[in-house]
Amino acid sequence: MSKPNKKHLVIIGNGISGITCARHIRKNSDAKITVISAESDYFFSRTALMYVYMGHMKWNHLKPYEDWFWEKNRIELKKARVDNIDFETKTLHFSSGETLNYDKLVLATGSVYNKFGWEGQDLKGVQGLISKQDLELLEENTQSCKKAVIIGGGLIGVELAEMLTTRNIDVTFLIREEAFWHNVLPLQDAKLISQHVRSHGVTVHHETELEKIVSDENGRVKAVITNSGEEIVCQLVGLCAGVSPNIGFLKSSALEIDRGILVDEFLQTNIEDVYAIGDCAQLRQPQSHRKPIEAVWYAGRMMGETLAQTLTGNKMRYKPGNWFNSAKFFDIEYQTYGKVSEIPGEDEMHFHWQHKDNTKAITIAFDPKSNKFLGINTFGIRMRHPVFDRWLTEGKKIDHVLTNLKQANFDPEFYTPHEKEIFKSFKENLKKA
Repeated sequence: MSKPNKKHLVIIGNGISGITCARHIRKNSDAKITVISAESDYFFSRTALMYVYMGHMKWNHLKPYEDWFWEKNRIELKKARVDNIDFETKTLHFSSGETLNYDKLVLATGSVYNKFGWEGQDLKGVQGLISKQDLELLEENTQSCKKAVIIGGGLIGVELAEMLTTRNIDVTFLIREEAFWHNVLPLQDAKLISQHVRSHGVTVHHETELEKIVSDENGRVKAVITNSGEEIVCQLVGLCAGVSPNIGFLKSSALEIDRGILVDEFLQTNIEDVYAIGDCAQLRQPQSHRKPIEAVWYAGRMMGETLAQTLTGNKMRYKPGNWFNSAKFFDIEYQTYGKVSEIPGEDEMHFHWQHKDNTKAITIAFDPKSNKFLGINTFGIRMRHPVFDRWLTEGKKIDHVLTNLKQANFDPEFYTPHEKEIFKSFKENLKKA
């Protein structure tokens, strides 16, 4: 008897979501797997792109797997751009004119940086920083650059600022909020980061927006104009005012789309055998304290692992659990667990402690009525994810968290501990309240 044909699982996108999905499918299935990307031949660590520009790493160092890994694991890689998808015939149409058929399709197309229709946003020297191509363009755009302006104060913006300062490029931020990333961080945390960014010689203009980008006679940026009418001369503009799902090529299809590709709790779209994961996916009914679109590495990896189970016969709901994330603002490492609102409501109170050296701080959120621990932001103090995850799941009180803060501390052996000072400060704050 002849063997039945293997199912063909096709994944568009070779970022953390798509590759995690492919690897976990292979662990549990003998199906044919094809991963398609127009960006790069091989999967790379996107979060480390900045270190290539800064000279700490070479491009090959960003590949977590040896090039032979893919063939050995029978994961076929195809470098191509998908122009459109015929969902009825299950056919992908590439820009080269080629086609490819699938049995099941996973859309893991990632994000693109936001453009808000600013005059001059498509000039030479204006760019974002998401892809390998963006990194290559940045090398080109900063060859003779002396001054740069970054629009938006978020995680990509601060990475770009750090990169540029290593090349002695003068950097100015235009930030809409009254402090850095205050659309995510509480004000005291945001002010700490603003101060730290400025300590690295970066100019930060708060409550300032971009009005337009001015061109020279060669179609290259020469300045920006702010909403107050100020002109800032520059040779580079970094567009870092957030990201959006990379779904432009899907907008006229039968796929149900809002800001992202709409998916259910199993990461399934409205079309049978078509799924979406990572930055491009938008959950119809996210868990409480989770957002419909979460463009973060950790969420992408979890989605990839979850969907691989469903695609190999073990149907599994996407349950990301308690929110967590981490990042770095120049020298300050940042971690967050649970819910710490930028502007707390009546059911959320914040306790903020900050070290006198202004490089270490924590903000703890709790319910003032029940004293239930809601979440924590830490700056310059490393904490253990499993400990906070357990406390959040078990609904521990704020007193328990503060009393046992040492359990959660992950700092190296010879770092100065701060738990006693933090606990004392909290008790003093309670008395004042």
